[in-house]
Amino acid sequence: MSTSEIVKNSDIESAIQVADSSSSSQLSEKELQRVTSLDEWKPNPDKSKWENLVDSFRRAPVEEVDPNLTVAERIAIRTARSPLKRRLKNRHLQMIAIGGAIGSGLFVSSGSSLSTAGPAGVLIGYFISATFILCVVCGLGELAVEFPVSGSFTTYANRFVDESFGFAANWNYVYGCSISLPLEIVSAAITVNYWNTPKKYADAFVALFFVLIMSINLFGVKGYGEAEYAFSAIKVLCILGFIILGIVLVCGGGPDGKYVGGTMWRSPYGAFVGDTDGKYVGGTMWRSPYGAFVGDTGAQRFKTIMSVFVSAAFAYSGVEMTGMAAAETKNPRKAIPKAAKQVFWRILLFYLVSLTLVGLLVSHTDERLIGNSYVDAAASPFVIAMVSHGIKGLPSVFNVVILISTLSVGNASIFGASRIMVSMCESGHIPKWTKLDYIDNKGRPMVALGLLAIIGCIAFIAASSKEDVVFTWLLAITGLSAMFTWFGISLSHIRFRHALKSQGRSTDELWFVAPTGLWGSYYSCILIAIIIGLDFWTSLWPYKSSPNAESFFQSYLSAPIFIVIYLSHKIYRRNWKVFIPSTEVDIDTGRRESDIERLKADIAQEKAELATKPFYYRAYKFLC
Repeated sequence: MSTSEIVKNSDIESAIQVADSSSSSQLSEKELQRVTSLDEWKPNPDKSKWENLVDSFRRAPVEEVDPNLTVAERIAIRTARSPLKRRLKNRHLQMIAIGGAIGSGLFVSSGSSLSTAGPAGVLIGYFISATFILCVVCGLGELAVEFPVSGSFTTYANRFVDESFGFAANWNYVYGCSISLPLEIVSAAITVNYWNTPKKYADAFVALFFVLIMSINLFGVKGYGEAEYAFSAIKVLCILGFIILGIVLVCGGGPDGKYVGGTMWRSPYGAFVGDTDGKYVGGTMWRSPYGAFVGDTGAQRFKTIMSVFVSAAFAYSGVEMTGMAAAETKNPRKAIPKAAKQVFWRILLFYLVSLTLVGLLVSHTDERLIGNSYVDAAASPFVIAMVSHGIKGLPSVFNVVILISTLSVGNASIFGASRIMVSMCESGHIPKWTKLDYIDNKGRPMVALGLLAIIGCIAFIAASSKEDVVFTWLLAITGLSAMFTWFGISLSHIRFRHALKSQGRSTDELWFVAPTGLWGSYYSCILIAIIIGLDFWTSLWPYKSSPNAESFFQSYLSAPIFIVIYLSHKIYRRNWKVFIPSTEVDIDTGRRESDIERLKADIAQEKAELATKPFYYRAYKFLC
């Protein structure tokens, strides 16, 4: 393989030749760092600032891949050697992991779930979803540490499951993220309506937020990391503040004099001492006439709880972003395992605790929860809780945080969609002539960003009278997108583990082994499949309404789209196998460490050192 016309530096050529001499065509950790550091573009001091700026947008040097290799081998090598820059630090990844799942799904759309299923139904739906999300993210962490490649989890579906499934998973994620961008921009623009801004300024706000998000991504992966670090810090502080405020309100410390939580503990007024002249609110939300569930019969309550799972999927979407960032993380071995294991704790704290307090403070029959809660910040149960209990000023502050959250999700959507587009072009799932695999000298996928900017222009529907109709159908396309993404991640983990076993290898050679194990991935796959099936039932026969084709497709459109893409690729490729045989799965290309025996020795040494530490330290390392 000749690289002299592409890479001029002889040191880089020698490093690449070392990699090519390996039978499995993978780069070791040291070799990969060496190529990256030598190939790092820097401004030329002999050129003007303008010339250096122009040069920074030129295509980064790339390696040729032997055309005699199989399609799967070429895809694995291209994604492993993508010229994306590793500039995300541990602090970036940790904050992305903490704040990635905190967005408008929690702040706003949880109100729709509360009105649909009641306070107890919301907690059941979100808790069950949290259990399989933990399994998904731990499985993803195991794969991302071993294979920090461009495209991350959608690339794993190509390698470990089947090319047709990977093709469908790629398109599922890319159109989900692409559509999410204009949705979030419009959501941000409509959030401003909380302060009664005139409708005629809607497009101005859309333009402002559009330029802000695109500008952040023009600073490359470091710009994304710093922006998400700031966004996530604000969201985390806001949630912690609300939890403290919620406890005070439930305990009767609100300015309106209402005593809230006592009725939950002891008749007639609970476990707290003190007189009050106000109406008892929080504890009664779980009892008649409100009730903990929506529905008179067990079947009706079950149906309403099932409807919460889709809302939970929308709320939790983004937790997989730590895996997407693996290829651009300086030290994925240290950062990704910690981020993956912290998923459960942040969901427990930020979601379940805050939603418990919301359920004590806001009745599920409150009319302010009704409406298009995806874009109407006034329908946020958090804002309603504060307004209902006499809190002044803070609702506006919280609305600013909701605005920041929508911008954060839009920023993450661009990051994810652009990386998947690069991977799809490298994999042959998008034609090469589109140039979507173009990555410039600063590590920016410029053509993909340009295409996303065009798609983002859909956001200018904010001033249209048909805004709600367009919004509803865009949401329908992305409704179950996250479910299919998570199913693909867990299935890829299952196939990877089976490939290890069938090829006579074990988890001893893995730097990070998912704490939830193989059975955790089976659990998440089965539960996701059940939820998708039950969602078909609730979409076709919704609670308190007759079967309706329009409402069905608004709830379930993304499922038939995924199936059509999958089957179409099968027919086009004439690929009739469901899975790549375990003995044929490539489990080496793209790994950071090519010397397996040395890796095993390093892992054994680390385990031995950990065994000498106190129990509390070992427990902390296992859990966090």
